[in-house]
Formats: sequence, C-alpha cells, structure tokens
Amino acid sequence: MKKYFIFCLIIFLNKPLFSQENIYVKDFIYFWETFRDNYGYFDNRQTDWNKVKEIYLPEAQKIDNRTEFISMLERVIAELYDNHTHLLTNLSSSYRLTPSGLDIWPELENNKYIIKEVRAGSGADFCGIKPGMEIIQINNLEIGEAIMQITGKAINNPGKEVKEWAIRTLLAGNYETKRVLKLSYNGEEFIREPDKDKDTYSYFKYDTNIKSKILENNIGYIIINNSLGDETTVQMFDSVLNSIWNTRALIIDLRETPGGGSSIVARGIMSRFINEPMPYQVHLLPAEEKLTGVKRGWVEYVYPRGIMYDKPLIILVNHWTGSMGEGIAIGFDALNRAEIIGTRMAGLVGAKYDFKLPETGIGVSYSAEKLFHVNGTPRENYVPDILVEPDDKPGDLILETAIKFLNEKIK
Repeated sequence: MKKYFIFCLIIFLNKPLFSQENIYVKDFIYFWETFRDNYGYFDNRQTDWNKVKEIYLPEAQKIDNRTEFISMLERVIAELYDNHTHLLTNLSSSYRLTPSGLDIWPELENNKYIIKEVRAGSGADFCGIKPGMEIIQINNLEIGEAIMQITGKAINNPGKEVKEWAIRTLLAGNYETKRVLKLSYNGEEFIREPDKDKDTYSYFKYDTNIKSKILENNIGYIIINNSLGDETTVQMFDSVLNSIWNTRALIIDLRETPGGGSSIVARGIMSRFINEPMPYQVHLLPAEEKLTGVKRGWVEYVYPRGIMYDKPLIILVNHWTGSMGEGIAIGFDALNRAEIIGTRMAGLVGAKYDFKLPETGIGVSYSAEKLFHVNGTPRENYVPDILVEPDDKPGDLILETAIKFLNEKIK
C-alpha cells in the first residue's frame, strides 16, 4: 500500500499544471502568440493582451470539445472589438459578421443608442425600423446590460468605440435566436422583429454581380452587388461600362459591398478611370517593425487599363461599404477622380491575414496590415466629400444627393 501511494505521488508530482497533450491549450497558446506578434492594431486598442492570456488560459485547460473551444476563441477575439477579425468557422450561437450580417447601424449619442441608417431591402427595413429611433432593449435585455455581457474582460475603461462595437454585434444577432427589439421614437415605445419572416442573410441573394441602368439626364448608374471578391467582376464591369459609355456622367454604387474582396478587382475597376499610374493606398506592416525595429510600408498603385472613361464620376458609400469597398472609395479620392457621397463607411481596419491553428485546424482571419489614404488618413477614419445623414423619410437620400450634384455639374 505504501509503495502504491509513493508511486501515485511520483506520477502526480511529475504531471504538469496543464497537460501539453491538451490540443485546446496548445492551440490557444499558438493563437495568443500569433496575435501578440502579428496583430496590427494593438496601439489602437484598449486591450491588455497579457491579461487576455491570464483570463482564458485556465479556461482552455478545462475544455474538452471543439464547440466549447470555438466559443471561447470568439470571446477572446471580442477582446479586440475588431469586426475585421474573426474565426473562419462558426456555431449556431455565433454572432453574424458586421457589417455583412447587420441590417441596423446604431451610434452612441448622449448615452443613447440611436439608429443612424437601416440597410435597404433588409428585414429591419421591411418591419419599419428607421433612422432616428432609439434602441431600448434587445431580446428583453436592457441595452446597457446586454452590452456589458459581451464586452471583453481585458479591456481597460471601455469607451464609445467598444460600446458601439458591442451594440452592432448584438444587433447583428446570432444564427439561433430571432431578434426582438424594443425601440423608442417621438416619445413612443414599440416592438419590432426584423427576423420574423426570414434570416438576415436571406434578404441579400443576388442574381448578378453588377447591375446598371441609365438615369434621367443620361447619367449612368452601376451597382456592385457584394462581388468585390469575385475576379470575374472585372470583366463584367468592363462590359457594363462599355454598354453605358456614351453617358454624360456616371455613378458607381458601393453601398452593398459589406463582404470585402480582392485588390485585383478594386484596381481593375479604378484602372478604367485614369490615364497614368497613380497611388491609391498606403500599407504599413507593424509586425515587421515589432520584430526588427525597422518600419516597413509601401504604396500601392493603380495602372491604366483600356480606354479611360473621363466623364464626371460619383462613388456612393454607406455603412455597408466595407473593407475593399472602402479601399475603392479612398482610392478614387486619392486618384482625384471622383466625388465620394454618402455616410461614413463600415470602418473596418486593415488588410487581413489568415492562419490555421495547428491542432484543431480552425481558421482565423485577423487585421495585420494598417491601411491609409495616400494623404495619411487611416482608411477607417475617412469621411466622404459630401456627407449625407439618412433620415426617416421615404426615398434614397444618398442617390438623390448624387443626382442633384451631377445635374448641377453637367447642365
């Protein structure tokens, strides 16, 4: 009996505090170190990344299944309050991506969460939600309580940016719970259910990458339907542009491009509007400076392609102009080739890199490169030339503003 006790004691004393055989611990450490060394925006976050490890490593030691691990990693990523950083897999309990899965854009004003824009053609739009309404509750939770529940534990003094990230995440909702919103407007409180008929993503299925038409006064109008990640969009754009070549002016609508895309597509579109090589955005890679002490950055150029369309040009943007859509907008501004009209954009930070966790194979996408307008403005801080604030009246105020501007220019 004594020998048996000594044998068990030896095993216990030689056992590490957590088992290195635990694949979830291994992958968490790999995840944490990859972000520590490569994430591009720690200097813009209020996040204590060392504290993140202190909080979540003990939790990882207790995890014994993939579902729990994915859920934990989602909460770790939430510590960065960065909508451009996410896992490449999800659970039914996962929040939809913002802005792709979001149909209501709120902002914090005087301690109230006010809707600034509603995505056209969405469930929120169809159930009568409008700009100017205040959000009181989400799924029977007071808004402040709901925000506290998803705000990271390692964020120092969560401010406006954190709270707005949280409210937008909550409003995007998850895949298993239909949203029930209590709103207030003009002194009246009421309930709206944007998911009552179908899921958010179901409202946005497109039959073509690009649509076009000719508006009154021979103004061309091209709509890009969330297809900036499809390289065939370049050839389709060429075809559409050729079909409306003889217009007096052109509007390119980027208000339904929340899903990001490829710089090949962005440069392919912009290249039809210049006649000499021109810079359109600046990149900075913080990880290299962190590793070597030497800063690395570069300027990306657009080169002319095909015959140049030289008539007046307008680019329409809104809060669903995301990632590469934002890159095109600041690019046209840098090229001094178009007027940008609309709301502020999605404000997604940086260019993304992807990696896979070695044990579980879970994919991760994160903001690695910082991106800037050629004038030095961070892409996420860009403000359109003509800023439009949507109101609660019928119609398309952003498009109407663009048409009015062009009619004055070409009369």
